[in-house]
Amino acid sequence: MALDHTNSTPPDNIRLPDALTVRHGSGPLIGRIVLEGDIAARRAGIHLYFRSDFDALLELNRRQSKLGHWHKLLGTFDPEGTDISGENGFWIAGHNDAGEIVTCSAGRIYHWPDSTLEPHAAEVFFGRDEGQPRTVTAPAAKFITGVVMKAGSTWVHPDYRGRELSHLMPRLARAYALGHWPLDWIIGYVPKVLIDKGIATGYGVKHVSYSILFPESPHGEIGLTYTSGQEVYDDFGSFIADELSDPAIRKFAPAPLGAPLGKSLVHEVTSTASAPVRQGSSSRSN
Repeated sequence: MALDHTNSTPPDNIRLPDALTVRHGSGPLIGRIVLEGDIAARRAGIHLYFRSDFDALLELNRRQSKLGHWHKLLGTFDPEGTDISGENGFWIAGHNDAGEIVTCSAGRIYHWPDSTLEPHAAEVFFGRDEGQPRTVTAPAAKFITGVVMKAGSTWVHPDYRGRELSHLMPRLARAYALGHWPLDWIIGYVPKVLIDKGIATGYGVKHVSYSILFPESPHGEIGLTYTSGQEVYDDFGSFIADELSDPAIRKFAPAPLGAPLGKSLVHEVTSTASAPVRQGSSSRSN
């Protein structure tokens, strides 16, 4: 179902700050994290671009998968298996100084005004619901409703790992989406085995609900991560204060040879309880 509000897609492959027009949510906070994130990335030799061409994302994924650098693109973001386009999705590409894409993160927008995630679980995973077997026991799937962003396809080239780019890219994706659509929730599918290993990464997600299982998938039991719109703003404030506030740092740049390692890329979801969470809408003007 289409969103019932005006939606204007920026041109493909323009600088991320130039693509940002805040139509919803907290303009000052969204603008600040995008601008400061872009500056920090450029200091580290990463140039950020807004993308709506999902054929280009698929091509990037296939090329890097053949090299063993990435897994196959989830059906959610595969233009050959779903109706994703610039009207309901986007991705952010990070280029190095040579013009090569070395990191990315994507978002897909769903509109369920009279439904919840639960009956759409297979569509969100495979791109289309064709009756694939599934078992959905995650309590959160019953109350995730409204305008929902499925986050995913966050990838960093092996040569650029260890720089905490996996902290930055999904937050910038959420910032763009919050400004462009009146989001109620941001969700993700994370295999339980990765959550158990602490590889739920520092994306800023606040909760995980167990579980979703697709027997035809090799991923095993999946945890549903979810964050309300207001919780995302709270995370933005913390990220700016803790990670982006010092103009002297070269955040996301490689550490000098012999320097001590920075923060680990292994992170835990901040809450694994399925306690009730107030629905938060980013359409507030705070």
